[in-house]
Amino acid sequence: MATQADVQRIALAFPQTRRDEHDFAFAVRNGKKYKGFAWVWKERVDPKKARVPNPAVLAVRVANLDAKEILLMADAHKFFTEPHYDGFPAVLVRLKEISRTELRALLQEAWAAQAPRALLAQYAQSKA
Repeated sequence: MATQADVQRIALAFPQTRRDEHDFAFAVRNGKKYKGFAWVWKERVDPKKARVPNPAVLAVRVANLDAKEILLMADAHKFFTEPHYDGFPAVLVRLKEISRTELRALLQEAWAAQAPRALLAQYAQSKA
């Protein structure tokens, strides 16, 4: 079982990553911009009101829609989606269903999907 503390510890360990000041969201610097790779899911509880953060679920960027489908088919209890994310390369993850090891791999792939190539090469070399 993973927690938000695990998410924060893992995400911030990747180079050039920052946490958003206002939300539980993480982004990597790519050029002059930061590109998000993981954030707390904002759930539509009441159709007439704004979405509210659900700390038990993390939205995680994936490389492409095929990768999204693979995760959704692999474990529908751990990974899910909603209409808001249709056509967008991200999955929703129930933190209580994912191990820290799985979370680390998922976040590393999400970070890599948003990081610039030069940073990816530098990171890979530092891990070799």
